[in-house]
Amino acid sequence: MAKRPCSSSSSQNPRLPPHFSQMDHLLHSFLSFPDSSPPISLDLSFDRLLDSSPSDADQSILIDRAHRLGCLLLRAANRSARKRASIHNSVAWVLPPDLTIKVFSMLDSQSLCYAAATCSMFNKCAMDPLCYANIDLTTLVPKVNNAVVSTMIQRAGKSLQSLKLGIVPGPTGSPGSCQPLVYTIRNSGDVSSFSWNEKRTRQGKESSILTRSCLYPLSGDNGATGILLRRLHLYNIERMDNASLCVALAACPSLLDLEIVGLHVELRQTLMSVSSHCRFIERLFFESSKTGRDDSLKSPTCFELVNNCPNLSSLSLRGFKLHDNKVRILVKGFRKLKYADFATSYSITGTFLRNLGNGGGGSLLEVLILRDCMHLKEMEVARFLTAVIAGDFKFLKHLDISNREGLASEGDWYQRSYNSSLIPLQQVLEVRPDICLLAEFPSEGCFLDIDHMIDSDINSELSLPFQQSGQTSDGALVTSSLESSYNSDQGSGNEEYQDSGFVIYEESSDEVDFLIV
Repeated sequence: MAKRPCSSSSSQNPRLPPHFSQMDHLLHSFLSFPDSSPPISLDLSFDRLLDSSPSDADQSILIDRAHRLGCLLLRAANRSARKRASIHNSVAWVLPPDLTIKVFSMLDSQSLCYAAATCSMFNKCAMDPLCYANIDLTTLVPKVNNAVVSTMIQRAGKSLQSLKLGIVPGPTGSPGSCQPLVYTIRNSGDVSSFSWNEKRTRQGKESSILTRSCLYPLSGDNGATGILLRRLHLYNIERMDNASLCVALAACPSLLDLEIVGLHVELRQTLMSVSSHCRFIERLFFESSKTGRDDSLKSPTCFELVNNCPNLSSLSLRGFKLHDNKVRILVKGFRKLKYADFATSYSITGTFLRNLGNGGGGSLLEVLILRDCMHLKEMEVARFLTAVIAGDFKFLKHLDISNREGLASEGDWYQRSYNSSLIPLQQVLEVRPDICLLAEFPSEGCFLDIDHMIDSDINSELSLPFQQSGQTSDGALVTSSLESSYNSDQGSGNEEYQDSGFVIYEESSDEVDFLIV
């Protein structure tokens, strides 16, 4: 029995669902147009359609409709393609949105931006405020501007817990390290591709230099943005000033960790703001941008900080002009203090160490760093180590008394000591083998004349390192370092220095490539 032949039309145009509208049928017919047909046929058909129009106005209307229809069809196709891709990604990506957000919150800020640019699903997850709870926008060269910081902080909202900004010359040192973090872009050797002449402001482009207003978003939304901020690290933002920093600290009452490096701000005003607004602070790290020139700290400020911030357990004040009586107020006043770093500080002779371990603050010290303190006396160091041998400072684990210029003698600080028999290094290591004791001094024959170093430092800030290792009579390792001295003052450390002023840089014009979404 012969089979009924199939209709050619039914094989080419299968029956559409009954709920399809006339528009659906029309679009289906249009999209069923064979790809094998030459494009010229479509052009000829459109020309014939135009020729059939009675007037030029009708032809213009027809062309406009064709443009609009083509745009609408392209938009619908793109939307459907994104929808299908999202469905595919949701199947291929096994983690649900909440876990994806959790993973994204562990990424650094730049990696998060890259992830957000991958697909719409990742972009949606990356916009969650939890992903911006810990913002790290530190770079080796300037490439982040105020707009980037503002965008990140706005995305974080009330979830913001940590904010790091500025230029960091390298990886931050480990606890106990004395590596300086102060950095100046003009003197850096890491920016061969960075040209200030190429960074001039051009219309329509943002500067890649952070300014004093970069922290203003913390005060936004009536201060709600910075209210839960726990950690604030600021590195070498050369346009930051006292007023802007104080406004930012006032917006962060929950701050626990504050790190300031290379900012042109005054020590006294900063500590006053901390004591007034950041009373829960536990760690304070402050490194001066101009070593030895900031003599602004007063005793009342020290007392106020001690009374208002009782939870402070880590204090680092590097490169400031500090006197022993003020250091003693701080170390004895903070009852929970375990970490104290006064490296490269001027005017410290070591008298604050006397009877420091007899109860109260100072007895819980685990780390004490006095490296390169110009006026540190060998006699005071010897008395301190004798107290350690006698059983004081039971919790001390790390002590650094190294000095690239040797320790000062008792009578005259110009008379330097490089291998003092007064300091019982070997006895300390025998009685307390658990202590990491760093006592690196130059050998006497390699030490430059102090007047020459003072003059050379005034004329240049460049360091010329030359290291030579040797052994002292008691077995302690010593290091010789021929470097130009840091701004040495001639005397007890009480003289004033006139600041040379701040350098104002040209605005940059390069578009920010850090934030890509």
